Amino acid sequence: MLRFHRTALESREQSEMRSLHFSSPATAPPLDDDDLLAEILLRLPPQPSSLPRVSVVCKRWRSLVSDPGFSRRFRRHHRRNPPLLGCFMRGCYGLHFEPTMDPPNRLPQSRFPFPIDADDRSFTLLGCRHGFLLMLHTFQGTLELLVWDPVSGHKHPIAAPRGFGVKNQINGAVLRTALGVGDIQNFQVVLVSTDVEQQAIACVYSSETAVWGNRITTPLPPNVSSFSPAMVDRRVSIVLVGNSLYVSFLGKSSSIIEFDVGRQSLAVIPLPVRLDPNFSRFFSVMRAEGGGLGLLSMSKSDCSAQLWKRNTDCDGVASWVLGRTIDLDKLLSLHLENYQDLEILGFAEENNVVVLRVYGGVGVFTIQLDSLQFKKLTGINLHCWHPFENVYDAGNIMRSVTMLG
Repeated sequence: MLRFHRTALESREQSEMRSLHFSSPATAPPLDDDDLLAEILLRLPPQPSSLPRVSVVCKRWRSLVSDPGFSRRFRRHHRRNPPLLGCFMRGCYGLHFEPTMDPPNRLPQSRFPFPIDADDRSFTLLGCRHGFLLMLHTFQGTLELLVWDPVSGHKHPIAAPRGFGVKNQINGAVLRTALGVGDIQNFQVVLVSTDVEQQAIACVYSSETAVWGNRITTPLPPNVSSFSPAMVDRRVSIVLVGNSLYVSFLGKSSSIIEFDVGRQSLAVIPLPVRLDPNFSRFFSVMRAEGGGLGLLSMSKSDCSAQLWKRNTDCDGVASWVLGRTIDLDKLLSLHLENYQDLEILGFAEENNVVVLRVYGGVGVFTIQLDSLQFKKLTGINLHCWHPFENVYDAGNIMRSVTMLG
């Protein structure tokens, strides 16, 4: 009997404790903590529609994601996996932005108004990287470069260094070095050309010091070119792989120029022997599968793409090894009898996407080389497409809505 009363008493005490526990004030939900909510929202996909969709949940969420500080954190968090927003190019109607994403992430062509007259033929697009667009301006016998951030609108004009004149065939690249204060980012500009002494030459500009570095040179192989002097190819953008930039040049010798950004040194690397250097539109440097230097080449004869990798053996001898072959005819359902030619228009480094044109009125495609997913773009027949990979958060639009709300 005593045991029964003790058991009943313990049961009643436990019931009271449970009642007391459930009647105590509830812990604040995680989403009521602004700091925790911000950490969650930072991990949304870096698509243009992500933050605008979140902003319509409530005024508090809209105020959080439209804050400039959050926008900077969001871009910084996703800077290593930015989406391919589209391509900048020049056509018969001037400078042009062509979006490549599908709705609701597709940006209008007018989203990035050029800071210059889009019809001004004295400007040449050299390439995009890390959210910047690099342009070369030729005016009255002088050269000037313009670095432009299409998202923030910031622009930075730079006078060309000595030794790089209008008579030189010049290619160039821009790359971010470190995050600066606010929306201002530090960057470097690398110019590559050749001179009459049959040398490859390079020079580096730093936005932190606002000066050009020393001229860097390396001799080109004998009989490298059918041109006098040898000419750097500007029909394709310079590609960044690891810590090195790669650019092809026009000539008889199958070679590309490598510029090591960290060491600030130049070297000449031969291409696979079966590639024709006079047709640089049929190949592009890329990141190899598994890392390292790779190459994408196109075969006109069977409408295929070959993926190469630069390997170094135990003796330190480097050579090209052929990896995968992609049957573009089957992948894109082209039907060989309907196409005339192939051309690589551009390469998106972060997304490992090639922009490819198939002549004969077939069209322009993007192909993701890992998944082999492809998309047909507009039928614009322009030669140079400069992929623009960046995180676009529509911050200005959301801030305007917040102020109105």
